[in-house]
Amino acid sequence: MPSMSASGGRSHLSVSAPFVAVAGLSARMLAQSAAHAGYQVAALDLFGDRDTRRYAKLWLDTGGSGLSIDRGKLHASLERVARLPRLIGYVTGSGIEPHIGWLQETARLPRLIGNDADATAAVRDPRRFFVLLDELGIAHPAVAFERPAQPEGWLRKDSDGCGGTHIHAAAQSDTQAGYFQRVSKGLSMSALFVAAQREATVIGYAEQLHAATGALPYLHVGSLGPVDLPAPIAQQIDRAVHSITARANLVGINSLDFLLDGDTIRVLEVNARPSSTMALYERAWRDAWPRGLLALHIDACLHGRLPPARIGAPSCRAAQQVVFAPQAFTVTRRFSDALFVDPVCHDIPNAGTRIERGQPVCTVLVTVNGHASRAALRHELQCHTQRLLQRIETSTEPAHELVDSHG
Repeated sequence: MPSMSASGGRSHLSVSAPFVAVAGLSARMLAQSAAHAGYQVAALDLFGDRDTRRYAKLWLDTGGSGLSIDRGKLHASLERVARLPRLIGYVTGSGIEPHIGWLQETARLPRLIGNDADATAAVRDPRRFFVLLDELGIAHPAVAFERPAQPEGWLRKDSDGCGGTHIHAAAQSDTQAGYFQRVSKGLSMSALFVAAQREATVIGYAEQLHAATGALPYLHVGSLGPVDLPAPIAQQIDRAVHSITARANLVGINSLDFLLDGDTIRVLEVNARPSSTMALYERAWRDAWPRGLLALHIDACLHGRLPPARIGAPSCRAAQQVVFAPQAFTVTRRFSDALFVDPVCHDIPNAGTRIERGQPVCTVLVTVNGHASRAALRHELQCHTQRLLQRIETSTEPAHELVDSHG
């Protein structure tokens, strides 16, 4: 059975509050939003970070080899949380995509609070999704289901991937697996929306941050927003969101990824689950959703309710970025404690954790005044990420002072 850990810092939660389970590669963001909404939380992920355990009453380890979810551990964890009292179901985040079809076909698991198998396939199966876009008259980059004879200028994508780890240069990949998409111009962006009863409310728009690393040309590392868009562009995106939602019967929080090129958009994909950009909007419109965005997701999925369409100007702009280790190191108690009390740091590793070169260390999330420029927001983010990298470089502590990562 997977390990189970209780964590402190939840005295504000009533023991009579219902449970909700959240699962993903990292469940911290969903756990934080669920705890803010007043739920008791069971978190299922790879890391069991300090702040994940702060927000979750229970943590279950689902880590496999490398940075991947082990299906057996995920199955056992969900069977275990199914026995929790007053459990309303579970919500999935990033990284569950390869398992979603299997989860929805497996008996004795909790209720999935999200899109059913057919709705998920409508937007995640490329042979269905791009036909749907064509039928709706929604522009997208050219796609192919066989490796192009001239692969330069094409990408190969896995349909069940996430975070850019599923995107490869077609010229450097000789497999026919997945599908192929032509490289197109434009700023990489996303729209977060809530869907119910074939209707949708767009929450906001965010700019996606990517980095080229090794064989991954578009590794997702963060986002910034909300971004203001000209009304004609916003109308194009809103029409796409509403049309896709109506045809695919999406529910809950989803995100639409697209390229913005001048006054045109090209749709890339839909993530049929809550997106990491939730964190931006929860900061920007804190007063608009006093219970947070996961509460909106649950209301939409279980009760068919949508939030108001207009929520006013954002009180701030936010940006977040995952900081990756420039070299391998072991997390010291001093380093972990310093990050834990730093208000811009999230997904805090436990002391004793070994982090290899190129693996995520934590997430930096910063905010600026709602009237500040995008350049000012980027500068603030860069300052804090550089400060964190300097902390990593100077993080040394004798081995006898380290503690086990579950300590």
